[in-house]
Amino acid sequence: MQQQEAVLDHDAAVADLTNLMAKFTAYIGKRLPTDVQHKLGELREKEVNFLAKEVYESMRQNQDAADKLDRPSCQDTGVIQYFLTAGAKFPLLGELEDILLGATQGATKDGPLRHNAVETFVEKNTGTNTGSKIPWLDWEIVPHDDSVIIDVYMAGGGCTLPGASKVLMPGQGYEGVAEFVFDVVSSRGVNACPPLLVGVGVSTSAETAARLSKKAILRPVSSRHSNDNAALMEELLADGLNELGLGPQGLTGNASVMGVNIESSARHPSTIGVAVSTGCWAHRRGRIKIKADMSWEVISHQGFKL
Repeated sequence: MQQQEAVLDHDAAVADLTNLMAKFTAYIGKRLPTDVQHKLGELREKEVNFLAKEVYESMRQNQDAADKLDRPSCQDTGVIQYFLTAGAKFPLLGELEDILLGATQGATKDGPLRHNAVETFVEKNTGTNTGSKIPWLDWEIVPHDDSVIIDVYMAGGGCTLPGASKVLMPGQGYEGVAEFVFDVVSSRGVNACPPLLVGVGVSTSAETAARLSKKAILRPVSSRHSNDNAALMEELLADGLNELGLGPQGLTGNASVMGVNIESSARHPSTIGVAVSTGCWAHRRGRIKIKADMSWEVISHQGFKL
């Protein structure tokens, strides 16, 4: 009898967590993270260009309407991606992949979310936002911990998905990193619906840099790299990119970016891998922490309720 009750408790926990993540995934398509809302308000107040101020006001009205109508604020609700920092002792660690698959299907129906999963080479839309390796799960396992932090991200077709990554030739150094960032943002930044949150990965290869650039845009807008040299580079890149004057939606203005976040790793002595990922002004990401007893705390948004 005790074994049967444990199974029932386990099943209930799986169902409850699937429901929670479905509602949270749908929620972030409709309401921006608190830090992004504050940053957009700050940029709106500082803007002097009349057209840019009107565009910022249109953005604000868009978000108000999405909140009141309980509908996504952008028609492209993106490819769903989950970034997990999971304790090795989290009781549902082995079930998380299936839970997030079910959560994506639930969010697609209840959001509603646009159907954005097309099977490659088959060229058929699955209609559920799920498919081969979709939703994408990125894992970090933390020994001895029993909780999990899940970052939910909607990767849009115009902003994040057209990211870029390369390995610089020896001798290009950090000047080469800055040049690559400027090349990417100046060539395609308008298409990504600025002001952008720019994520830069600096690593040892193209694929590790790309992963870190995506992790970078999951950080809060005003966060700072722990290394002073990297933090200075974040500031200098942001200042330089703002000098481009892209403005909101690329219609000119004071700001091209909300900020620049760098994530880095150790690297091979003769190579620097660099990658850029961009989040659009409607930067739809969310962070939630779930404890071993299935209690939870939303970190990214104020006001989320089941």
